[in-house]
Amino acid sequence: MISMPVTFVFILITAMMRGVGDTVTPLLALTVSTIVGLAVTPALIRGWFGLPMLGVASAAVASTVSGLFTLAWLHFHLRRRRHPLAFDAAFLHAMRPNAALLRTVLRLGIPTAIGMVVVSLAELVLLGLVNGFGSHATAAYGAVNQVISYVQFPAISIAISVSIFGAQAIGRGNSGQVGVIVRTGLEMNLILTGGLVALGYLFSRPLMGLFIVDPAVLELAQELLHITLWSMVLFGMATVFSGAMRAGGTVWMPLLISMVAITLVEVPVAIVLSRTIGIKGVWIAYPVTFATMFVLQMAYYGLVWRKRAVERLI
Repeated sequence: MISMPVTFVFILITAMMRGVGDTVTPLLALTVSTIVGLAVTPALIRGWFGLPMLGVASAAVASTVSGLFTLAWLHFHLRRRRHPLAFDAAFLHAMRPNAALLRTVLRLGIPTAIGMVVVSLAELVLLGLVNGFGSHATAAYGAVNQVISYVQFPAISIAISVSIFGAQAIGRGNSGQVGVIVRTGLEMNLILTGGLVALGYLFSRPLMGLFIVDPAVLELAQELLHITLWSMVLFGMATVFSGAMRAGGTVWMPLLISMVAITLVEVPVAIVLSRTIGIKGVWIAYPVTFATMFVLQMAYYGLVWRKRAVERLI
């Protein structure tokens, strides 16, 4: 439980850094956190250096330790660089409630939180469908999701960058530049996400072999990966459009589009196809959903949002 507020503070600070154009420091902080976590976890599992052997609790304790260590590292790193967000007297003095700003943050943040809840609930439904096909299907599901999560990293990062640069352009009164930012984000998705997708297809068997040793499960996981992997490019492009609109304060419509795609497309398609063609039907639902999301987000962005006057939020 202690790790949750630590993680929240870490996410908040790194988000502010990205907001002021510093993307390198969050990357360094994440690297520090990962290295510490990888070192502390086995040490607690095996009781190295006289540490207690905590068993399954090791990961949770290691997460807390790495989080606290990373926050301490951030403090000294920012102070040394005289970063605008360093925890000095001026920073602490400026940390006072601002009702107008708080309302804006809540107006933008609550829809995002609702979207995350909907995604999590939908994943629980899909996992329930997968579990119905036995342990092999569940093992394949976990392995494929691991690979997909890595492929999604650049797509999500590009969407965050589009949102940040879009907000900065709008804030300085140059909303016409948002189109260029979106186009750049789409091109980067084709190159980076598309490149990872291509590598995933070329090396799908070795990748699955990192997580699976059973030949039957390995064959199933590879087949499921082939079904859904290409759609990560569509996912990335959809998030570029939604990220650009959120930069201008439009949050409810991108959320509504995502909720429609998940609740009215992904879950029903997965249920129907899983009963007709088996486990593959669950995975076909992902490309169908991402294609729907891409078309709807692009249509709303191009036909509605771009024709509006976009102004800075504060």
